[in-house]
Amino acid sequence: MGTALRPRYTVREYTELEAASIGVKHEYVSGEIYAMAGGSPEHAALTNALAMLIGSHLRGQPCRTYSSDLQIAIEAADVYTYADLTVLCDPVERADSAPGHIVNPLIVVEVLSPSTERYDREQKRLYYQQLASLQEYVLVAQDRKLVEVWRRSGDNWQNETFQAGNHACLTSIDYQLSVDELYAEAGLDR
Repeated sequence: MGTALRPRYTVREYTELEAASIGVKHEYVSGEIYAMAGGSPEHAALTNALAMLIGSHLRGQPCRTYSSDLQIAIEAADVYTYADLTVLCDPVERADSAPGHIVNPLIVVEVLSPSTERYDREQKRLYYQQLASLQEYVLVAQDRKLVEVWRRSGDNWQNETFQAGNHACLTSIDYQLSVDELYAEAGLDR
């Protein structure tokens, strides 16, 4: 007996299904749709703390933070997804293929979960790095004080890791994120 094939969807079908979805977010990857996992209390606390800290820094500037409700199109990779936190600057550019999705994030942040860490570190990072606007891809650990920043450097990407006592440099917005302050603000000061 052969293996059943998964149905293939168009981007339009995906956006229609996603608009009708209640309570569950989905990611579209080359014709396939995947339900996205929910987050733990630690995940939510870190995302909220990041939004507050980075958002305060950006006050009065043409950039702002966006929650995990913001949909991102990576048209070159045929991927439509959500990030835990996004920094987006004016003007907002929307995908021609899916007008509810943006195409020009400056920074994308993913808070790592045990079930998604490998995907976020590897494949999803490579998808995001295809966005011409993206300058930094930030990974934040839940289980220890650790912030990893992937930064665009010409045609390449450089990686830096920041631990307790360090400041994670977000050069695209001229911000030094205190790792200790982030985890303290999230109530995870361990």
